[in-house]
Amino acid sequence: MLDLLHIENIAIIEQADITFRPGFNALTGETGAGKSIVIDALSAVLGQRASRELIRTGADHAFVSAVFSQIPQGLGADMGIEDAEEWLLQREIYADGKNACRLNGRPMTVTQLRALGNRLLNIHGQHDGQQLLDETQHIIYLDQYGRYAPLQAAYSEKFSALQEIQSKISALQMDEAEKARRIDTLQFQINDLERADLQAGEEEELLQRRNLLRNGEKIISAIQGADYCLNGSDQGDGALSLLQQAQEQLSSVRNMSESFSQLYDRLEAVYSEVYDIAYTVQDKKDEFDFTPNELDAVESRCDQLYRLKKKYGATVEDMLAYLERCRQELDQIAYADDTLALLQKKQEKAMQAVLSAAEALSQRRKEVAKELEQKILTELRELNMGCIRFEVAFSPKKPDASGMDEVRFLMSANVGEELRPIQKIASGGELARIMLAMKNVFSQQEKIGTMVFDEVDTGVSGRAAQKVAEKMARISRRKQVLCVTHLPQIAAMADTHFSVEKGVSGGRTFTKVQELTRQQRREELARLTGGLQISQTMLDGAEELLAAADDYKKTLA
Repeated sequence: MLDLLHIENIAIIEQADITFRPGFNALTGETGAGKSIVIDALSAVLGQRASRELIRTGADHAFVSAVFSQIPQGLGADMGIEDAEEWLLQREIYADGKNACRLNGRPMTVTQLRALGNRLLNIHGQHDGQQLLDETQHIIYLDQYGRYAPLQAAYSEKFSALQEIQSKISALQMDEAEKARRIDTLQFQINDLERADLQAGEEEELLQRRNLLRNGEKIISAIQGADYCLNGSDQGDGALSLLQQAQEQLSSVRNMSESFSQLYDRLEAVYSEVYDIAYTVQDKKDEFDFTPNELDAVESRCDQLYRLKKKYGATVEDMLAYLERCRQELDQIAYADDTLALLQKKQEKAMQAVLSAAEALSQRRKEVAKELEQKILTELRELNMGCIRFEVAFSPKKPDASGMDEVRFLMSANVGEELRPIQKIASGGELARIMLAMKNVFSQQEKIGTMVFDEVDTGVSGRAAQKVAEKMARISRRKQVLCVTHLPQIAAMADTHFSVEKGVSGGRTFTKVQELTRQQRREELARLTGGLQISQTMLDGAEELLAAADDYKKTLA
């Protein structure tokens, strides 16, 4: 149940605190006073779309919070939300499009807030009745009421499997000319790659070898210089010879003291290391041998790989993988007839599975449809539509994602008239009442504790208005009801009545929301009935409405 709604800087509402009560809450006011803005603010804090245009002019952000109580246990368990006596939902909307959402101080995303909001409260907007004119929505309404998710899931699984097989068949089905062209393309690409004789990892080796060959003269010069320094030449000794001489000089005194012995050992170790380095340098000099032809060959191979990479892949490994795919596709085309025959057999089995699942789903839909018809008819008779006939009509269709049923809602508003599509005969007031009936039927299956009706009285007047008011009162005995209305019959039936007034202060427009006393309700109902000039007769009539509403509500207790 919604206990408190706090609004800051939403449209023309600078600040408002609205304390809602159990039962039936009504909001009335002049057109443009801001009644629907209250609903917009409530939608925003429940995660629905909220544009930056909603922010009051001159403010950098808007803020809405809502306190809910009597939360059903486990309502947010799948979202990791623990049970609590109260939930405080908050949302800040900034001019740059950013949002900050919280539940009991814990940050959450707008998507999470929306999912949670859909479990707490249901809003029936001004234009929801127009959705009934869209026949594609009718099967959605029926499935929403039916709650046969396992049957739908089973059908969806089988239909997806069928679609996958059909996709493979379509890929294999090509005319002979297209097949010949594809075979020629694949064979050319396979031959092109096979002639290249690609080897995994060869590109890295080639690049390293090319770098050495391009710097060959520099490398040879460096090795020769190092060899001269280490091994010397006919003209002089190198470092290795000099180290050996130093070692010989120290050998005569190595036994005279510990320090000389240590020095000799160190020199011996250095000599051994330099000796190894000197001969390694000589080996490098001997092994590094190249010719200009080798560099040309490496450059040519690198160019070949570069051209192939532009066509077949970014690396040698990618090109080898592409080659394998081409070979597989060529094999598939070569054996396409056999594969196609196998897939067609699988398609027949998959289609039978789809038809079987679709039939089970369709049968359940038809059972549920009869139940829905009776419940909606009961609701409509209570809404002063006693002569109406309502039927959920089925017609077969080729299986698609929803099944094999075309579903349409048909009605006849008058005795003797044949059933026809709703959009062809229903008036605005009838659409509003049919939608109200459906919302009420659907709500009986849900844990949602609060229902909001934004001007459901569109096109309704007289006795029909009184019946709508009575229906609201009955709903409010099991769920909290919030209703924005222009009709005195509906407003009089409320347990709690708020007025929404627009005014001007300091050169700015503002909206005030006020809970009305009994006397104030009389005046508001008189205004709704007769306008600004309120007479005693109007006040007496308003009092009669209130008294009659009180008497009716006593029968519901």
